[in-house]
Amino acid sequence: MKATPRTTPAASPKLAKAPHVIRIIGGQWRRTRLAVADKPGLRPTPDRVRETLFNWLASLAGAGGGELPGWHCIDAFAGTGALGLEAASRGAASVLLCEQDAALVAQLQTLKGKLAAEAVRIERANGVTLLERTPAGSMHAVFLDPPFENAALYEPALRAAARALRPDGVVYLEAARRWSDEELAALGLAAYRYLKAGAVHAHLLILATDSTA
Repeated sequence: MKATPRTTPAASPKLAKAPHVIRIIGGQWRRTRLAVADKPGLRPTPDRVRETLFNWLASLAGAGGGELPGWHCIDAFAGTGALGLEAASRGAASVLLCEQDAALVAQLQTLKGKLAAEAVRIERANGVTLLERTPAGSMHAVFLDPPFENAALYEPALRAAARALRPDGVVYLEAARRWSDEELAALGLAAYRYLKAGAVHAHLLILATDSTA
């Protein structure tokens, strides 16, 4: 009897990789999912770091429930918008999301519409340039989370953020290393809080004074 030839089953098509998502942690949009696009340099702030950051901010704001009532904020390298949208979710009066990538800007616009986020404005621009034209002394919080590999962005972004801050304002800086007190002082800033989580070095910065410089 002739043996029946063995057939190799056709390879099943590769399942599409489910898009990575993160969630807004607190406020009116708590648990809202934010899609993370597969793009070089896009690295959303980890949930644990965001939770700690917004606990710090709420403590400074002096409001209960982790709220930031009346705050004016800029997320200068918005990406997914996680930092700025978290601030808006917690009651910030205005949040400007700045992003250069057109696809990410379109994603942010869609999300803004879905959330009916009236306090949020989105602008396609260079984060440093936008901060440099922000009125001096106008911001309660500036979020800086540039791509880690683009080290040249950090110093001008920090300098411009310091100029944009109100006297009681804060800069959140996320970087691949810890910035020294001397480096920050040269840019008019001082460390207020710091944590390291994996590869992320998270800094909460305030304006330097004679006592902090």
